[in-house]
Amino acid sequence: MGNSVFLKGATLIDGNGGEVVQNAGILVEGEKIVAIGEANSVKVPETAEVVDLQGKTVMPGLIDAHVHIMGGKSLNLAASALEPTEVQMGRALNDMPKLINAGFTTVRDVGSILAVHIKTLMEEGQYKGPNIQTSNQVLSQTAGHGDMHMLPPEFNTSRICDGVPDCMKAAREQFRAGADLIKICSTGGVLSEKDDPRWPQFTVDEIKAIVHEAEAVGSYVASHAQGAEGIKNALVAGVKTIEHGIYIDDEGIDLMVKQSAYLVPTLSIVKRIVERGHLHGVPEFGIRKAKRVYETHKEHMVKAYKAGVQIALGTDFAGCDPVDHGENGLELELLVKDVGMSASEAIQAGTKTAAETLGIEDTLGTIEAGKQADLLVVEGNPLEDVTTLVNTDNIKQVYVKGELLKDIS
Repeated sequence: MGNSVFLKGATLIDGNGGEVVQNAGILVEGEKIVAIGEANSVKVPETAEVVDLQGKTVMPGLIDAHVHIMGGKSLNLAASALEPTEVQMGRALNDMPKLINAGFTTVRDVGSILAVHIKTLMEEGQYKGPNIQTSNQVLSQTAGHGDMHMLPPEFNTSRICDGVPDCMKAAREQFRAGADLIKICSTGGVLSEKDDPRWPQFTVDEIKAIVHEAEAVGSYVASHAQGAEGIKNALVAGVKTIEHGIYIDDEGIDLMVKQSAYLVPTLSIVKRIVERGHLHGVPEFGIRKAKRVYETHKEHMVKAYKAGVQIALGTDFAGCDPVDHGENGLELELLVKDVGMSASEAIQAGTKTAAETLGIEDTLGTIEAGKQADLLVVEGNPLEDVTTLVNTDNIKQVYVKGELLKDIS
């Protein structure tokens, strides 16, 4: 790509939820958007490359606010823990173009020991892919969701910590390793063998200590939180984002609204485990628990949405069947079908609101002058049918930092 590119003639969805702009013009210089408007109103340098996009839609790059860049072969986490990290690194690097192909230009990794290194490699220009924000290791109490219950402790890839001093040290270790945020588990979960999603984990004081360490370096905490008590504990302690939220109650919803916290439902992984888990080696206990929570999860997400909780797109996909990276657009469909969002609201959940969730709204999430040029060119209009974005063949071009990484136009 040259220094200046002018994208003209498309229908523009800017991510703010307002009216679309017909026959839009977007001027990109280097990594930045420098001007937008109706095509004939934008002053275009004579040296700019002009790309005619008549009949297409341009929108912000999608953001998945909950992924795992793990490189495992299956959701049998015990088996994955026994594989060489070097092999998993190779698989995880192969997931980066899959995400680009699906239109996801930014992802938030909430638990892997690989993502911080893949991020470094991409910043060096060794590989191409989405922007990455990562928590590095998950913080979990002993016998918590992040503790590999079925194996000896030395096989854990999570950071197990107990008591306020150890929790503070664990958080500091993640930032030392290059983490952008901290991920904790304040409840049990579906894919952990010996706990229950409804059980609270970590004390409020432990969570407050972790939040203190994150805020001290200008960061925040995301919590795997499925049970009602563990959700509220996390919110009382100052956690910014609640992941999953399966059993959230009215009190928890009220706290989220009051504190302007963000909810990342991850409906996609539960659906995939229920429907396909038995075909792809998901442990029986995980399938059983997923089936138990499936309808409850959807009901509570509807209640949270209707109450005005800020909801961001996140899949919990991990790069293996049945949750392979590159199929992340499924969450858009479920936000509409199962939660009741409009197509416009679902797109905002995967652009503007997701950027706010990650704290990167100043640079990403909407198409505005001065922001980073992460853009999609789409065949069809996803505001009329959001499943347009589920079929990756409809995503004709993907730009990240002004660089064209996918082009099938």
